[in-house]
Amino acid sequence: MSNIKLIIEERAADIGNFMVGRLLPFREKRTVGPFAFIDHMGPAHLKDYQNLDVAPHPHIGLSTLTYLFEGSIQHKDSLGSDIEIQPGAVNWMTAGNGIVHSERTPQYLRTSDKMLHGLQIWVALPKDLEQMEPSFVHVDKEDLPHWNEGGLSIKLIAGEAFGKKSPVPVYSPLYFIEIKSTEAQKVNIGKDLFGESALYILEGSITSDGTVFEPKQILIAKDSTLCEFEMAANTTVYIFGGEAFPEERFIFWNFVASSKELIEEAKERWQKQEFPKVPGETEFVPLPPPPKF
Repeated sequence: MSNIKLIIEERAADIGNFMVGRLLPFREKRTVGPFAFIDHMGPAHLKDYQNLDVAPHPHIGLSTLTYLFEGSIQHKDSLGSDIEIQPGAVNWMTAGNGIVHSERTPQYLRTSDKMLHGLQIWVALPKDLEQMEPSFVHVDKEDLPHWNEGGLSIKLIAGEAFGKKSPVPVYSPLYFIEIKSTEAQKVNIGKDLFGESALYILEGSITSDGTVFEPKQILIAKDSTLCEFEMAANTTVYIFGGEAFPEERFIFWNFVASSKELIEEAKERWQKQEFPKVPGETEFVPLPPPPKF
């Protein structure tokens, strides 16, 4: 019997001056464990006159995880953080009761051709921590647990699994794992997973129960402890999940919360420009209109 509960196809989404592939939320599956939102950025070949410019915007009730495959992004936030993230490192920003940040092409790359490719992820906070004070942590590539196992290269980007723990300071039981194969082989890691689990194919292909799956698909497992599949040579997958929260999570724009009241309060605060400012930034992104059904 197949362990695949749902297959989600990557969908195009416009985030201003940049197109991305949206993976979560999905109508039939809003969250996987605490993971509430995943965008696949690129791969984009940007000319010398093209740059990423995501103006200052607010968040509440979540942590953002930025993980790049190629390229570079300059992160600035209302805490005063100002850091460049490069491939393999992690930017982990916890919004709590409110934070504002911008994401731009670094100044030294703005007049040259460049690539941009990576994942933007939102992880919802537990209800009792939704209103915590915001924070920001950058973790270098070398500090993430990574090891080889047979023909597999495995990296624990966030959370706990395989008896290891990532230095990314998460707030609930979860895991975000990168697995790369150099040769075709079977992978059986169910014993190391828990809660809800999903697998995203970045490149190559996997086979599960005789069916081949290719890039830009997320496979949601019925039972994470039964996670077993065959990886083709030169394949990269990301496995993410963890313990689901007992309460539903609501999302409007960049706000995530366990109650609609918290989102309404955040909307009002943003309209009144009561969120903290990002040093050196002057742009203001208006609150978007409510969705039409």
